[in-house]
Amino acid sequence: MSTLMQPSAATAVQPNLCKTLFATCVGNALEWFDIAVYGFFASYIAHAFFPTQDPSVSLLLTFGSFGVSFLIRPFGAIVLGAYADRAGRKKALMLSIQLMMLGGVIIVLMPSYSSIGLIAPVMILLARLIQGFSAGGEFGSSTAFLVEHFPERRAFIASWQFATQGASTLMASAFGLGLTQWLSEAQIQQWGWRIPFAFGLLIGPVGLYIRRHVHEPASFTAQQQTHSPLKLLVGQQKRLLLLAIGLMVISTAINYMLNYVPTYATKSLHLPGSAAFSATLLAGVILTVVTPLMGMWAEKIGRRPLMWSSLGLLILTIYPAFLLVVNHPTGGMLLVLVGWMALLKSVYFSTVPSMMADLFPTATRASGMAISYNIAVTVFGGFAPLICTMLITATGTSLAPSYYLMVLALVSGWALYKSQRRLKN
Repeated sequence: MSTLMQPSAATAVQPNLCKTLFATCVGNALEWFDIAVYGFFASYIAHAFFPTQDPSVSLLLTFGSFGVSFLIRPFGAIVLGAYADRAGRKKALMLSIQLMMLGGVIIVLMPSYSSIGLIAPVMILLARLIQGFSAGGEFGSSTAFLVEHFPERRAFIASWQFATQGASTLMASAFGLGLTQWLSEAQIQQWGWRIPFAFGLLIGPVGLYIRRHVHEPASFTAQQQTHSPLKLLVGQQKRLLLLAIGLMVISTAINYMLNYVPTYATKSLHLPGSAAFSATLLAGVILTVVTPLMGMWAEKIGRRPLMWSSLGLLILTIYPAFLLVVNHPTGGMLLVLVGWMALLKSVYFSTVPSMMADLFPTATRASGMAISYNIAVTVFGGFAPLICTMLITATGTSLAPSYYLMVLALVSGWALYKSQRRLKN
């Protein structure tokens, strides 16, 4: 494991914990809020920008655009991660949030397909590509920024990266639940689905202002980068990249499964939208509250016991949980399924950012984390809704998502086993 603090850190000004947390996590929150909203309102977006005579095809096109936008994330990770490792974490964080805001503006203001034709879906895809590129560098830069400022509390401080994802899910779910209660189906379809995207734009300027007033970590400013981070990763640290990807796959798959819940509940289980959004609201609460608590607990007992416990419980229980909700498709059973997935995710997810940060040395930390994170998110997360929709269609069973999650839990278990030899806890 690399040493995080250099001698120059002794003379550095001690950063404010709350200010540093907010500055780094706000971009992560904006990224995941937009992702969650897009997933929650996929059926409305499909009608507005990808209309076809077959609703299933329209929905597949929408989730396809959702997934395709993730293909650019590894490219954003390479460019922005290397920029963070060479020019500084702060500069990369400033650039990523500006690009996120640009993509958000396009989505909010773009007229529907019925108004301007083919330009509408093309511009929506462009907006998602811009946001995907910016998000590609966000996780690596912000997590490196956090653990390098507070290395002695890296498990707890890094867990907030994923706690903010829970908060974003919570806010997005609240919008979904509120809109289904206060607006008619026609109003949501016509203009209501744009409201949460417009709200997301308000987060950006606040984050941009805060990020302008934070300082680089002392351990980064002490580095003298003489090699390309990408060359170091590809030439000497390929194994570290594979391990980091493996650690992430089950975590990101569950995250996108939670985003897929509204569509799964309404299309496959034929439950009302209010039941689906209530379930995701519960998931947001659990992820927001439990994740940092697990980060604090990991500081006391170590990270591995929490990670092994959550993976084992997931493999043993996820199929019975899906079977229960499929055989008894009620709002209450959906709450049980989603709440259980969110709880297991919180336990595992809380430890992953600091574990990934410890795998890489300071000189390649932002790049290594960004690239491994975004490969995992792109392959196993961004296309999860599309894969699950296709699996359900191909197998004819609504239990198919549980098979997907069990396989990925085994992959992450392999990565955890290999990683634990390199790290202390």
